[in-house]
Amino acid sequence: MTLRIGLIADTHVPEARKELWPQVFDAFKGVDYIFHGGDVHEFRVLDELEQIAPLYCARGNGEDGSGGRPIQPEDKRVKEAWKIELEEVCIGLTHYIPTEQRPPDFTVQRWVDRYFDGESPDVIVFGDTHTEFIEEIDGILCVNPGSPTYPHNYDTQFGTIGFLELDAGKATASVWCINEQGIEPYDWENPPKWKI
Repeated sequence: MTLRIGLIADTHVPEARKELWPQVFDAFKGVDYIFHGGDVHEFRVLDELEQIAPLYCARGNGEDGSGGRPIQPEDKRVKEAWKIELEEVCIGLTHYIPTEQRPPDFTVQRWVDRYFDGESPDVIVFGDTHTEFIEEIDGILCVNPGSPTYPHNYDTQFGTIGFLELDAGKATASVWCINEQGIEPYDWENPPKWKI
């Protein structure tokens, strides 16, 4: 049985815009789970997403008062790091991992040691950079769905979300661009030109 997980991060509601784009909710209809890579800002966004599917969320710096934002309360759906086993795949979920590695301090392994007790998940879903990313690092599939509202930390505009599909111990990830009509596959060869 294939499980489909909707991936989202760095929603920044209401800073980016009052509500998430409706295309996000349409795109996630039918997913088995939703993983949020943090910087939600207002947890009502989690309430809305949870109406679609069970949800796990990483706690980002935006929930802890950075930039003068209000500190968000403790919430059972939100932790600094999750380790979740689904369909024989171990998935880590956290807000930040250093995919631009700068040894010895900023490496994926150092964050695995910090957040996952040194036991490497098969996949790590994360956020923070607002930049879409899918790459295997040290045998771990690292996936950042980007931001649906602030792609690449630019002005508010249509950004990206992602999906993780799990089937018999294998994981595949994809990133999708939001547009007026819905979503379309991200073209890694010809990436969008975001408005600055």
